[in-house]
Amino acid sequence: MAGIAVLLFVVALSGPVDQATRELISMSAIAAAGVITAASCGWRAARSTGRRRRAWGILSLGGVVGLAGNVYAGLVGDPETGDAAYIAALLLGVVGLSLFPAVRPRGQELVRMLLDSVVVGGSVLYIALFAVVLEGDVWEAQPALTAYALPVVDALLATLAVLVMTRSSAAERVPLVLVGSGFVLYAVADVAFALLSAGGGFTFGSPVDAGWVGGYLAIALAARHPAASGSPVVGRPGDGTPLLGTVVTFCLFLASALVRVGQSGHGIPWVANALWVAVLVAVVVRQIIVVADNESLRHGLERRVEERTTQLRSLASERERTLESVADGIYGVDPEGRVTFVNAAAAHTLAASAADLVGRDAHATFHAPAEDGTPYPAEFCYITGALRDGITATAEQDVYRRLDGRTVPVEVTASPVRDDEGIQGAVVVFRDVTERREMERIKDEFVSVVSHELRTPLTAIRGALGLINSGALDGSSEQRSRMVSIALTSSERLGRLVDDILDIERLNGGTTRLELADHRVDALVAAAVDQVSVLAEEAGIVLRPARSSEVVRADGERIVQTLTNLLGNAVKFSPRGSTVRVATVPVGDLVELRVDDEGRGVPADKLETVFRRFEQVDASDTRERGGTGLGLAIARSIVERHGGRLWAVSEGEGRGSSFRLTLRRVTPHTTPAAERPQESTSATMRVVVVDDDPHVVDVLRTVLEQRGYVVVGVTDGGTAIEVVEAEHPAAVVLDLAMPGTSGAEVLTRLRRSAATADVPVVVVSGARPADARETAALADGWLVKPVDPARLAATARDVIRRQPHHDRVLVVEDDDDLRTVVVTTLERGGFVVTQARSVAEARDALAHGAEPDLVVLDLVLPGGSGHELVADLRRDGRLRRVPLVVYSGADVGSEELEDLRLGRTVFLAKGRTAPDAVLGSVLDLLDAVAGRTDDADELRELPSSRT
Repeated sequence: MAGIAVLLFVVALSGPVDQATRELISMSAIAAAGVITAASCGWRAARSTGRRRRAWGILSLGGVVGLAGNVYAGLVGDPETGDAAYIAALLLGVVGLSLFPAVRPRGQELVRMLLDSVVVGGSVLYIALFAVVLEGDVWEAQPALTAYALPVVDALLATLAVLVMTRSSAAERVPLVLVGSGFVLYAVADVAFALLSAGGGFTFGSPVDAGWVGGYLAIALAARHPAASGSPVVGRPGDGTPLLGTVVTFCLFLASALVRVGQSGHGIPWVANALWVAVLVAVVVRQIIVVADNESLRHGLERRVEERTTQLRSLASERERTLESVADGIYGVDPEGRVTFVNAAAAHTLAASAADLVGRDAHATFHAPAEDGTPYPAEFCYITGALRDGITATAEQDVYRRLDGRTVPVEVTASPVRDDEGIQGAVVVFRDVTERREMERIKDEFVSVVSHELRTPLTAIRGALGLINSGALDGSSEQRSRMVSIALTSSERLGRLVDDILDIERLNGGTTRLELADHRVDALVAAAVDQVSVLAEEAGIVLRPARSSEVVRADGERIVQTLTNLLGNAVKFSPRGSTVRVATVPVGDLVELRVDDEGRGVPADKLETVFRRFEQVDASDTRERGGTGLGLAIARSIVERHGGRLWAVSEGEGRGSSFRLTLRRVTPHTTPAAERPQESTSATMRVVVVDDDPHVVDVLRTVLEQRGYVVVGVTDGGTAIEVVEAEHPAAVVLDLAMPGTSGAEVLTRLRRSAATADVPVVVVSGARPADARETAALADGWLVKPVDPARLAATARDVIRRQPHHDRVLVVEDDDDLRTVVVTTLERGGFVVTQARSVAEARDALAHGAEPDLVVLDLVLPGGSGHELVADLRRDGRLRRVPLVVYSGADVGSEELEDLRLGRTVFLAKGRTAPDAVLGSVLDLLDAVAGRTDDADELRELPSSRT
């Protein structure tokens, strides 16, 4: 719009109008442009802040002053006063431009700019006088003094305008370029005005007026731009601006000198004029070269100073960040031992701010006195050693005193700081070792506990086996049996200790794989209660699990392990005759399991610490009740790996405790596979149930018939013997307490008869096996009333499966003792066993026709590994689908599981699975392959979490 307005103005002046009209149009346009500019600058000043507000305000004031001077000169006819007002307006423009947030010129640059403006203005005026005004050394008119001053002021204004344009940031370049362009137009118009005025030929209405109108409108347009309020300018000034100003200035100076030579050439030889011109050109070129060289040197020095300053700031910032980010405390001292700086970690550890510590004597402030209150001698302090002797001194068992009076155990290192003049101070690095000391205390306690837990059962095992081996007990089978029982119990105790230590490391290391599946909470709780039931009976504790229909997504074996741990603790710490309850509470998407006891409770300050490794409420509990303090830590790790949490609640001493855990809840659509009735366990197998109570017979018949058995019920002992001899059933479920012929008599007669000696018998009694040892020795299974239906079915299934199979098993194990135990267990189960102690022996056995129905394999073998044997079996078309039991002490990672699979595969860890338990896994796999169980696929296809 401004450009169109200026174009229309020029067209109007060029039209066929008289001089008076041109002057009126011109003066009106200048006045209107001045009003618009003053108003726009004032409007922008009201919407700006700081320096920019003052800049626009002064430009608005300059517009008003210039307009007032022009109006006054036009009305009164006093051009000199008008020019004076105009010069004042231009000077206000200079001040306004200097307030814009460009890079400020230095003092020397400002002086040079002023002098350059004088040179430029004087040169232009000189050219004007000699080229236009003077003709034959005669003045046609005598211009006013203000006409001479205008070019000088305009030169200064134009110089500042160019500086603003060249040194503006990209964000505000448009408005500042418009401002600079406006003032440049002013300068051009003013020079033309000076030239014409000097020659007496200036009148309003000429094209010169377009420069003033355009300059006004450019400034007005700049004030309306959105970026006119500006922002602080960042970056370097435009290179080359001083050089450009110097070139322009001296070129104008040279031009004025040439004009002077041309006008004053009368009577002077041309050789002199030529020499004078050559000297002037040389001076000008030399000055330009000097300025260019100086500017190059200055910019180079500025750049190097700026780069060095940036590097120093970066180094200082990096040093500060390093000090503040270090977790150890760091402080410095001067040669007198006074603190000079402190990092954040040191201030935090010492419970103070840096300002509180700087200037203090470090030794007197930090060094805690001895236990008897005696101050620590300064001459023995490591700070003194670093400052006086120049050595790096350390203290591993030091104690610092915080400003609040508390003490902190620390490790300290003091290092001297040297320069060319010697030791100038020291840097002290210290570390708070409170947690380490606590861990060392716990570790020492753990070593004591483990030492006791290891040595006690080892002593029992060694003593028992020593007595047996010495022959001292040859005449007493009962004592020999007792010694064997002691050795077995002690070895199990050792195994549990090793398992706990390995478990906590594997769980925390994330190497234990969880086998997640849907499980009924009832089944998990029942399995845990079953494992703790014997302990509870011996302690006189009643276990009371509440019924629940909830289903959770979990690793069943690990959750049973957790519940067993919680129940075992509850039994150990509960008084005889009390009750331990297990409850299930649904909480949104979670299921909360609670194990509540009536024991002594957990103190409030121990509710969290009992979950730490090796930690117990009382260290004496380990010796009185057993355990290592790892159980709860393992339980919490297991629950947290499931995405749940485990915590303790207790109302105080003697009021019992409640251990609670959460698991992910699953909406049950179907009964979990691991808990479906095993209808097809044996659709043709016959079981005889013997009990004098017909009601009990009916209940047991219903339980077994639901599992697919054909049941014959008998209510007296004599008839039972006849039925067993006639039917030769798969198993007998026998009650001992019957009138007439008792269950013990029935069992004895069955074992003495060749026809019934191999029939499996499960005894159901109110007594425990230990109370009837002779009868228990004849039974294949023993259940204590009341009998859980699922446990009855599982026991019947197990005793039936243990009958001779005549299947062939290849056992590959390098440990002779362990291999002997596993082979003996399998042979007693009716299997034909081939042994191998290495990969080479296994390959040799397979090459000589030993085609097994199942392989039991250790992974760590001499001369190779179990992986190699599995690869061989995969390449053999006959054996690529043979069932495999991996029984190894080596950890099996998730990535190894698939590489070790053949046919149906189960993974057992030696640390968690006893050798005699391998038989159960072998039977499971062979039953699954033979199709004797529907759920074997789902129970055993996935690798066991015991790896």
